[in-house]
Amino acid sequence: MKRTTCSLLIAAALTTASMSANAENEWSERTKDAWIDGKAETTLLFNGNLDSFDIDTDVNNGVVTLTGKVDTEVDKALAEELILSLDGVEDVDNKLTVFNEDKAGEDDETSEVMQTLKDSKVASVVKTRLLFESEVSGTDINVEVEDGVVTLIGELDSEAELELAVAIAENTNDVKSVVSKLTVVQTIVKH
Repeated sequence: MKRTTCSLLIAAALTTASMSANAENEWSERTKDAWIDGKAETTLLFNGNLDSFDIDTDVNNGVVTLTGKVDTEVDKALAEELILSLDGVEDVDNKLTVFNEDKAGEDDETSEVMQTLKDSKVASVVKTRLLFESEVSGTDINVEVEDGVVTLIGELDSEAELELAVAIAENTNDVKSVVSKLTVVQTIVKH
């Protein structure tokens, strides 16, 4: 009888511990998904090329689902690329609907317009990544892109911050090269 009671108590304790650990993992995953969702919505909001109010985001286990409507296939691709560049995003399920492709149909056929749109996308992604990097003063950096060449312009506090900003730009998709016009500002400490 004592052995049965003891076995039941141990089984109950193990079950409770297992359920507690499972609940904690589930809570941690939901918190991470909420954090990613907030970053995704903010990224779309700060992008001047997209109407973020027509795009909804939902995150489950690091996979971001995009729903809503955009004007062109380029906008659809831009939204996906912006979200894929965020830390913690495992994948993007892009369910955006293109509802006005005729508006840009003729222009999209020319390579010049496509390159301009691609450059705009790259500039948006680089700027967003700089803004989200806590070790870089992203608001102090201007980003210009022409034919896949990113030019960074601004004043930063340290050489390390400058190198990190350049590395972020270099590690962005569709960037051919990076030109740094960043300078380090010397601060004078008064005693």
